[in-house]
Amino acid sequence: MTALLTIIVLILVAIAVWQMTKIFEFSQIGVENAQVANDKDNKLNGYLMFAFLGFLYLLTIYCLAKWGRVLLPEASSAHGKDYDTLMMVSMVLIFIVQAITQTLLHYFAFKYKGEKGKKALFYADNDKLEFIWTIIPVITLAGLILYGLYTWTTIMDINEEDDPIVIELYAQQFNWKARYAGDDNVLGDANVRFLSDFDGQNVLGIDSSDPNGMDDIISTTELHLPVNRKVVFKMRSQDVLHSAYMPHFRAQMNCVPGMITQFSFTPTVTTEEMRQKPEIQEKVKHINELRAERRKKGEDLENWEFDYLLLCNKICGTSHFNMQMKIIVESEEEFNTWIKEQQTFGQMVAGNEN
Repeated sequence: MTALLTIIVLILVAIAVWQMTKIFEFSQIGVENAQVANDKDNKLNGYLMFAFLGFLYLLTIYCLAKWGRVLLPEASSAHGKDYDTLMMVSMVLIFIVQAITQTLLHYFAFKYKGEKGKKALFYADNDKLEFIWTIIPVITLAGLILYGLYTWTTIMDINEEDDPIVIELYAQQFNWKARYAGDDNVLGDANVRFLSDFDGQNVLGIDSSDPNGMDDIISTTELHLPVNRKVVFKMRSQDVLHSAYMPHFRAQMNCVPGMITQFSFTPTVTTEEMRQKPEIQEKVKHINELRAERRKKGEDLENWEFDYLLLCNKICGTSHFNMQMKIIVESEEEFNTWIKEQQTFGQMVAGNEN
């Protein structure tokens, strides 16, 4: 309450000072106090418009040079190149249009600044100009939209004939779980009503009466993917809206309670190969230098090593920031070795029955 009263008093004092300043100005005899801008003011404002334009582009160049390295590296999925090309085309078009329109805007603000004795011309309309600045955006946007739809259709083509691996991503506040379809490559039925089965060990609610689920494999810590093998992700959410986001693979899909969504891609770069890339090594070095500085201040931070990550890209609650899962992309031989070491749902059921 004291803070509120202090703020109110300060505001009232500021208003009083401002009012006294205005009274003082009006009391000065012979001092020009016109509220209308003169030629000098208009010329100054015209130059300031040019100065602001220069500041805008210098700031853009500085930001690209300073923070350009924090951008994502080259995509690690087969469709990522198409995604990045679409993004680059969009950004180049936006930059070109923005550069032209902003330059003209600031130039005209200077060229047609107010001058004493100069009268503005009333220009009603020009059908030719109207046609030009209408048809050009229409053609540009139509081309961009059609290109975007083609890219989207290509990316979302989930072709079962490619013999993909089927994996379920299960989202809940605030963690991820993965379920592999097993030898039959078919996921068993699941429902949240079965989560309490087997003393709570049925963490994904798999229906134990469905034979397709017996060979399913659950991973709660890491998501292993074989390189150059297509993967189809089936996504569920237990509680609220989540979004499965794998930035290095240019993949994202919402996980919606009560329904199954899906997305597919083919990883093309293993985790170890990614760690050997110069841009990744430079980023790792920079981050570890920052962590070393913070360790000197007493913070308990270990050195960071690059890993692919599955993140949640929806603000799903208080611990949303920490909802992530490590992704390991490896050779198919390494993947097969890992998958054979994992316990199937059927083995877990048999163990509980014994």
